[in-house]
Amino acid sequence: MAAALTARLRAGVPSLAGAAVATAGLAALLAGCATPGELRDNGVTARVTPPPVPQPLWPDLEAAPSPTSPPEGSGRATEPPPQPVPDVTAPGQDLTALDLRALLAKDPGVTADERRALDGCPGCELRSPEFRDLTGDGRPELVTAVGTATAAVLHVYTLTGDRVLPVLRVQVLKGFSAKTVGSDLWLDEPTSVSAQTRSHYGWDGVRLSLLEQKLEGIGPIPGPAQGSTDPAVTSSATPGAPPDPARPSVRPTAVPVPPGRTVVPGNGTGGAGTAPRTATPVPAPPARPTSAPEAKP
Repeated sequence: MAAALTARLRAGVPSLAGAAVATAGLAALLAGCATPGELRDNGVTARVTPPPVPQPLWPDLEAAPSPTSPPEGSGRATEPPPQPVPDVTAPGQDLTALDLRALLAKDPGVTADERRALDGCPGCELRSPEFRDLTGDGRPELVTAVGTATAAVLHVYTLTGDRVLPVLRVQVLKGFSAKTVGSDLWLDEPTSVSAQTRSHYGWDGVRLSLLEQKLEGIGPIPGPAQGSTDPAVTSSATPGAPPDPARPSVRPTAVPVPPGRTVVPGNGTGGAGTAPRTATPVPAPPARPTSAPEAKP
């Protein structure tokens, strides 16, 4: 009877193993047939942090009023239209044929400082004329600038027949730059080392009018380690890079060592360029007196 029971148990072992394999295969089949886009539990989601909300400082102070548009009819529209420069005509209605100095000398809008600059003074200049179409009529206007000792004045002239008409006269900072985009004129003034004022002028049918003016950043504000004039500041340039002439450099100087001290090349923490530290020899402790052995009786 024991032999029959053993045979029956041996016969059942393969059946149990087969059932386990079949169950694993069914689970794999069901997992492989999952529908795309099916919701799955991926665990606990990360906690959502709301964006910071602006917190005003001094909220009890009265806010500045919003800028308002000028009333109808005010500003440049109320100015009289430009008048031709007296006693000046353009030969053949050609601005490029004009004598620039003679034109500026006859223009009543040229200031006394500009007239002194035309006669010659330290730091003064007269920029060469440029010719660009700023009215959109296909004919070029004359653009020039007079640099005085403290500022500069930009002038733009156009033609009406053979008469020369000043359509823009504006004082700008020295070192300004100018460009044209289509028939518009853009002026950039170096307001500071890190910002510039950009002015946009366009033709309004009578003169060049200011359309837009804004302050723009052009670089980082120098900090203590950049552009500093402190001679104690040393340059931290990248190894192998050429030296920066805008940054001062400090040469290491030899430090006299007091007598009785030795110089240790480095301490392992300061790195290259650190001043050597000095080591003071530690005096040996005084010898302890020894007593004579006692005589035994």
